[in-house]
Amino acid sequence: MIKYNLLCSACSENFDSWFSSSKEFEKLKKLKFINCPNCDSFNVSKSLMAPSVINKKKDNNNLNSKKYLEIKNKLKDYKNFIKNNCEYVGNNFTYEARSIHYNNKKKVKGIYGNASVKDIKELSEEGIETETIPWLNDNDN
Repeated sequence: MIKYNLLCSACSENFDSWFSSSKEFEKLKKLKFINCPNCDSFNVSKSLMAPSVINKKKDNNNLNSKKYLEIKNKLKDYKNFIKNNCEYVGNNFTYEARSIHYNNKKKVKGIYGNASVKDIKELSEEGIETETIPWLNDNDN
């Protein structure tokens, strides 16, 4: 996982986001899946940032590495639980969430999928509860 400090050219908003790799960032940017949480613009680029270097000689950093692995494993557990117990609706998440909420559509399983920050905000304003979690790729070590 890599954390980038991102900058929106449209509104000058700085924000952080996590990606599985630099290639993944470039792929998502090209597909216009990265947008500003403030103005929803896709005019987002990487900003200057200081690298985070892990010094394995210090005991404190070893504790941080252990904590990192614990968190990563917990996120993998959440992902597996969601995949095994919920229905993947892909980019139709917003539509499906509204259908369930407004039409009292009965679902045996919960749903998960993709939605923009703007869509999530709109769902919240409508009283539709959602959760956002980091989604680790299956091939991440």
